[in-house]
Order: sequence, then structure tokens, then C-alpha cells
Amino acid sequence: MKILLINQSFYPDVVSTAQHAGDLARSLASEGHKVTVVASRRGYDNTSAYFTRKEVWNGVRIIRVACSGLGKGSRWRRIVDFATFVLSCFLQILLLPRFDVVVSMTSPPLISTLAALFVRLKGGRLVQWVMDLNPDEAIAAGWLEEGSLVARVLELSLRYSLRTASQIVVLDRFMRERIIKKGIASDKLRLIPPWSHDGSVHYDSDGRRAFREEHGLVGKYVIMYSGNHSPCHPLTTLLMAAAELDQRTDIVFCFVGGGSEFPKVGRFAEDHRLTNIVCLPYQPAENLSGSLSAADLHAVVMGNDFRGIVHPCKVYNILTLGIPFLYIGPVPSHVTEMLPKGAAGVWARAVNQGDVDATVRHIVQSASISPQRFEEEAELARKFSQRCLVERFMNILELDPAPTGGVQ
Repeated sequence: MKILLINQSFYPDVVSTAQHAGDLARSLASEGHKVTVVASRRGYDNTSAYFTRKEVWNGVRIIRVACSGLGKGSRWRRIVDFATFVLSCFLQILLLPRFDVVVSMTSPPLISTLAALFVRLKGGRLVQWVMDLNPDEAIAAGWLEEGSLVARVLELSLRYSLRTASQIVVLDRFMRERIIKKGIASDKLRLIPPWSHDGSVHYDSDGRRAFREEHGLVGKYVIMYSGNHSPCHPLTTLLMAAAELDQRTDIVFCFVGGGSEFPKVGRFAEDHRLTNIVCLPYQPAENLSGSLSAADLHAVVMGNDFRGIVHPCKVYNILTLGIPFLYIGPVPSHVTEMLPKGAAGVWARAVNQGDVDATVRHIVQSASISPQRFEEEAELARKFSQRCLVERFMNILELDPAPTGGVQ
């Protein structure tokens, strides 16, 4: 089959959607499908990074389009970057031939609408991969006012693409329920969580030691938040816990990644004169196992208003490593529902957003125990393995009949 995948970020970018899109595209190409990807030439977080215009990677043809690189310093900068990418993407896909299947992700908003228009015009089948839900996310984050003109336009665009799609891949039951409430038939929806990168992420004792030595973490109990720092994952509770534990010289909070909220972590540490916070950028893919393995306790965070809108993807790599984690967010959620009996309080702990006392208590209790890994976590991770879930995704693309013709 000829398959087109559209998303703002792709290899060699290291953000989650780029990695998951890369896993799927590479697997499809290995099965003999002709895969084309349209993505941005600029890095998603580091907009100064500029990638090759065209290349073939693991059998995948990549076309990267130009866009502005103003960054995430303010809302208008993000909007301009998104808008210029959408425009460049639109002009590029107009030049492309018909594909049997178009896989559209959701970064940035409106990209799925372009994909829907493309299949309406040229034929083929649209599979929409909902990694986050907009305008729901923008409204929950306070970027858009519910009921505003822009919000209504984005909602209409989203529903148009959802109605056009022959299949819609959602990440958890909460996202599924939210999309059904938008009037979308439930038989279109397929629930496939984002997989762990078990092909490239594993517990790395040598990498752990090297990372801890490089960043002054030897002999410390390390709480790590690694990934995108965004309003969807508010870190205030974790930061306040760091402030409460500033006198514990044996405990360090390590924030790794990027995003619009990342600079605020450093400013919080400076404003409160905290010496127990370490801020580091996204780590190269080849160092990811080592950096993640360096933690003694991982933090998984979700905002109360974002259940069913975004998904805590980072939890799957953590499970693969077997390292305990602390979940800060709404209950119930996908994280709390996926845990087996006996996990709570042993290698998985959960607290509500804003409950600093409980967060501190759990961290202190965890730090009082020698760092350990849990085979039960790794066992659970196998249910979310890359091999298993990519195969399920590929079955959706390969087995469903593609409609023929052009405008429908």
C-alpha cells in the first residue's frame, strides 16, 4: 500500500509524537509498504534545529516543509509557527498523488483537517491518530475561551476530520468517551495506547551511573520528571514539594526535557533559592535509556482538566524500566486504571493535584527505602510493548478496505 503520514514532528526529533510516528512508519516500510511522511524542517522544541529537506530513512521517504521558528516564548509565536507549518504542509500535499491510506496525527491543530480535505479531493482512506484533542486542550489550558469564534471554528474543523476518517485511533477510554460525545459513531474508534519504546529504551546501569556522575547526582535520591513541560502537565505540586524538601540534601528533583513551561522550573528554583532542582534539556535518543535509568522515582503528571484530552505517554517507558513512579493528577485516570492490584503504595503512588503534603510524604517514604526495581512493572509493560501495539495499529491500516475514487 501507499501510505502518507502527516505530523509536525518526525525523526530525528525526540518528542513523543515524533518517536511514535517513526516507530509506525519504519515498521510499515519494513513490511513492504511505500511510506511517505510530511513533517516540519524545524525541531519541535528546539526551533533552531534544521533538518534535511528530503531524505529516505529506513525505507521511509521524508519530505520536510519550511515554517517559522519563533519558538514557544509566547502564545502568538506558537500560533505563527503552527500557521506557517499548516500552510506549507497544505501546499506540499497538493503536489502529492493519491495514497491508499493517509494517517493524520494532531500536531498542530488543523493538520487533520488538511488530511481530510486531501482524501476528499484525491481519494483514499483517512485514519486519524488522536494524540491530543483540540480545541479541547486549548480551552482547558486557558489559551482559548470556550464558545469564542476561534474555538467554534476549530471544533467544526475537528468534527469534519473525525467524520471523514474511516478509523479513529484514540489513546484511552476517557478520550474515546469525549469523542463519542462529539457525535462520532463509536464503531469508528479503535483504542490503542501509545507504546513504550522497548526497542530502544531499557534499564541501563552503565548509562545510569554515567548520567548521575555527569550531573552531580551520585549518592542522591533522584525524583525525575522527563518529557514535555506544558500546561497540560502542571508541575506546581511537584515544585512545591521540592521547596518543602530543600533541606534534605540527599533528595534531588531532576527536570529533563523542554516545552513552554520548562523555563518556569528554572525560575521557580531561582526565586525560591532552591539547590535541589536540576534542569536539563531533552537528551539525545542514544542517551535516553541512561537518563531515564538515572531516576529512583519518576513523576507522571496530568492536569485535572485534561483527562481524555491528553495522555500520559511517559508512563510506558517508566514501566519498561521497572522504576517506581509517583502519579500526580485526577483519579480515576488511565494511569490509575491500568495498575494491577498490589501496585499502589509499592511501586506506584498517586496523589491529587495540589496535595503537596501527600506528595512530600510519598517522596520521603520512597527515599527511606533502598532504590529498587520491580519485575511486576516490566511484566505490565509487556502489554504496552512497541511490538504488540504497532502490530495492532498496522492491522487497522492493512485490513480495512480503502474506498476508491476522488471527491466523496
